[in-house]
Amino acid sequence: MLREAVERECEMIRRWRNHPRVRGVSFTGHEIGEVEHRRWWRTTMADGTRRILVYEHGGVPSGVVNISDHDAGARRAGWGFYLDVDGLGERGELLAAWMRIEAEAIEYAFAELGIGTLRGEVLARNEAVRTLHRRHGFTEVGTYTREVGGVREPVVVMELTR
Repeated sequence: MLREAVERECEMIRRWRNHPRVRGVSFTGHEIGEVEHRRWWRTTMADGTRRILVYEHGGVPSGVVNISDHDAGARRAGWGFYLDVDGLGERGELLAAWMRIEAEAIEYAFAELGIGTLRGEVLARNEAVRTLHRRHGFTEVGTYTREVGGVREPVVVMELTR
């Protein structure tokens, strides 16, 4: 289940984002401090074109979906997600949660927000997420290079159209 994030979940989301496995495939790989995270949280929560959604797996908060640049007029949005790697891993539910969070994010974007095209960007070396996206119907529509942790890395742009 996806639902809007609430203030008391801010620190929990930062903890998930700072997991080494999440940071290792993110565009910003440094550990995010409380001040930086709070600034992002306030800015994002106040921005009508963005959403922070908490994914519950088996009734337990287990991940976050960020929807960005939601423009009802253009009917496009960007998105990304990450999971509570440790919590889901301990319960043996990480793979199932990966599949479910993606399906629910797509459904939310199309049904709740009326998005026509959902776009994500993935480090080219993150083959697991690229494969997951392809399994859900995303296509690779382009590539570009960006600096990640001081190194130029290829990025794959993926889109799904309703």
